[in-house]
Amino acid sequence: MGTSPKTEQLQIRVSAQEKTAIQRSAARAGMDMSSYVLSRVLSVAAAQYRSCVAACVGAQHASYALAELSSLLSSLTAGELQDAVETPPPAGATAFLANYIAAMVEYACARRAIAVPAWTRAIAPLSEPVFGTALQSLRLYLLTHSPPPFRSRNIFVDATLGAQV
Repeated sequence: MGTSPKTEQLQIRVSAQEKTAIQRSAARAGMDMSSYVLSRVLSVAAAQYRSCVAACVGAQHASYALAELSSLLSSLTAGELQDAVETPPPAGATAFLANYIAAMVEYACARRAIAVPAWTRAIAPLSEPVFGTALQSLRLYLLTHSPPPFRSRNIFVDATLGAQV
């Protein structure tokens, strides 16, 4: 589930039958028991989401990383999405990126009819509006056609989750 070194241990109590079932399932998956249990507990979608968010924060120009995050969020099932978006953007994210990511997550959750994670409410909307284009003639259109999660965060875009220009 990642390349970080294993420095901690977790013990759980299971019955003999449960242990045998886990061993069989791990063998069928071609994994050792620890890797198998971790793969079942720690969502792959969550790891992909965290990776995409980190790429957004670390990018000099975040547009490509945001497009990658958009693709990921639009491809997840409701269950995968709910598991994936438990973690807020890191503290190093700019106010714009934190709001954009939060808006994308809110939009994705609305599309999948699942609860929005609580961390999105903790991100204050931008104080100044940000438009998806520098063209003045399109601003009225963006003001009226931006999806509600983006509009409420003072971000005005046309293409949203799953739609790329």
